Amino acid sequence: MFKKKNSLKLLKYYELINYNLIYNNKTINRYKKDNFEISEDKTKSLIKLKKAINDLKNCELKKNAKNIVFSDGNPKSKIMLLGEAPGANEDHEGLPFVGRAGRLLDKMLSAIDLDRNKIYISNIINFRPPENRKPTEKEIKRYLPFVTKHIEIISPKILVLLGSTAMNAIIGNQEVISNMRGKWIEKKIGKCTTSIIITFHPAFLMRQPAQKKLAWIDLKMIRDKKIELKF
Repeated sequence: MFKKKNSLKLLKYYELINYNLIYNNKTINRYKKDNFEISEDKTKSLIKLKKAINDLKNCELKKNAKNIVFSDGNPKSKIMLLGEAPGANEDHEGLPFVGRAGRLLDKMLSAIDLDRNKIYISNIINFRPPENRKPTEKEIKRYLPFVTKHIEIISPKILVLLGSTAMNAIIGNQEVISNMRGKWIEKKIGKCTTSIIITFHPAFLMRQPAQKKLAWIDLKMIRDKKIELKF
């Protein structure tokens, strides 16, 4: 009976976060999810967090969006990536990084022997801003407690901030990425202490391909940190 109840809870969790989706006939993200064993406490916490975000009142972003874009990847991973906000493709699919920028991100991860079965991805904002505009400071401030809780639940050893919005929200400064990337920052977020690295958002790299050489340096730092931390 106990195992049956746990199985039902996990199935409910997978359904809520689109966790068992398999893309066989789409041009984006053709990968199959493994059946990760997630602790009951983490399962409950993620379900509760997604519901809290989805139940937000007086949220203009939610009113204009088709889907909540909560997360993708492996909740057991020790590497978490945070982007800015969903775009049109993400809003349609209900998953982060599934458009052109997402395909580039997959290639970047593959270059250091990572994929979405080995990492966990979310965004600072979980609903698409109209016309893909940048989230306002007010919107970021409203969502930040949810982001903090999300990080706390996953408890990553490595937190990768993709782009200036994620950097400014988590680090709390208005620096430009070129001044902040390429170094490790130890920070306590909620109850989680993690090693943070900042790098360019894949969408930016598509507009500025010359910066990919710097992004590659950041990726190698992530690879080396993973080896150093032995996971």
